[in-house]
Amino acid sequence: MSRGHRRILLAAALAASGCAGPRVPPPAAAAVAPPPAWRTALGPGEPVRADWWQAFGDPVLTALVARALADNDDIAIAAARVEEARAAARTARAQQAPQLGGAAGTDNGQQISPFGTPLFAYSIEPQLTASYDLDLFGRLRQATRVARAQALASVGAGDAVRLAVAGGVATGYINRRALDLRLTIAEQTLAARSEALRIARRRAETGYTSNLELHQAEGEYHATEQLVPQAKLAIRRQEDALSLLVGVTPGPIARGVPLDRLLAPAIPDGLPADLLRRRPDLYQAEQAVVAADRSLDSARAAFLPDVALTAGAGIAFSTAFMTPIGLYSLGANVLSPILDGGRRRAAIDAAGSRRDQAAFAYRRATLSAFRDVDDGLAGVQRSGEQATALAGQRDALAAALRNASNRYRAGYSAYIDQLDAQRGLLTADLALVQARADRLTAYVALYQAFGGGWSADEVARVKQ
Repeated sequence: MSRGHRRILLAAALAASGCAGPRVPPPAAAAVAPPPAWRTALGPGEPVRADWWQAFGDPVLTALVARALADNDDIAIAAARVEEARAAARTARAQQAPQLGGAAGTDNGQQISPFGTPLFAYSIEPQLTASYDLDLFGRLRQATRVARAQALASVGAGDAVRLAVAGGVATGYINRRALDLRLTIAEQTLAARSEALRIARRRAETGYTSNLELHQAEGEYHATEQLVPQAKLAIRRQEDALSLLVGVTPGPIARGVPLDRLLAPAIPDGLPADLLRRRPDLYQAEQAVVAADRSLDSARAAFLPDVALTAGAGIAFSTAFMTPIGLYSLGANVLSPILDGGRRRAAIDAAGSRRDQAAFAYRRATLSAFRDVDDGLAGVQRSGEQATALAGQRDALAAALRNASNRYRAGYSAYIDQLDAQRGLLTADLALVQARADRLTAYVALYQAFGGGWSADEVARVKQ
């Protein structure tokens, strides 16, 4: 994708998010409500789309991502936090409902009869009480809205964890396949160095060459030999990291398609800007603004009177009376602040500051989303160009090694020329492996930048 296409995409994303330029004003509560189609990619409890991972052409990778989304502990913790936030929202909503309770008190003691004779009486008083906060000025309603927005923000945080886990598994798998290829190159090069060392030792023993070439061959052999355990150690560590993400005990991870046969997902010339709106971190930041704005309204409502109705009814049974006595009460409580030393004013200022912080955090998350997309598109393009250039360099160095080897066997050049060609080819091979891995991980980063990749239907709509 060209630089011009990226500029068009970012401009469209800016327009879709309501940002006319680099300065994004703090959004008001009414302006940040999510549209109906906000969460078309990653909804609550929905798995990450598997069709995008299938674009790499490796069923093992797709299976690993699916298993990680099912068994990863971080995802389970995030899901538990979502349930906790939803329970807190239900608790806040229950404060608006009438409260009904019951109690039964007992009493016994000594009383004096009209004739001056002491009497012992025992009484029991069952009661039923009810209370209801009228919430005339919306204090409880605002608290409920705060809890609801916090619950939605926790859902966005949970989706962000799932997105990060899926991307982490894909990146780890690609790096592991790159390490496998590095190990293969190291073992093949070591075998070639072993053969060169055997030839150098035979030539030195026959007196055809000096011991200088033999020592050079030995040094080159041992230099390559250390690459094998280094690659094996890196593979073990990468497999252990993947095991942790997948949610299993450390051990070998299944291998699928080799690195050089993994496919790169096709990127159309333009992608819908609405893809950015599916990023869970933007959704989380936006709901944080809503919660902070509602908290400010709740702090302001604390200045207004609080009116509550109370009622009670009961009956008293006592051994001192022949018949039960009915009890009832009905009243209203009006609580209003008079003097609090500025505590409520300070609470409003604190809530306003938190609202500003949330608004600027939302702005930063939006700008970070634009940056991630631009970095991802540039990474895919530039890493592909680098891999192409390294492939050409590798072919040229392979031809140079063949020429150097033929000239050395014919006696036209020194052994050092062949050594230099071997070192150059090994360096190019390893660099090419890394470039191919970087290109594939750039696709994964782009998938995360768009909040869950893109589907074939979305690509078809762009082509139309």
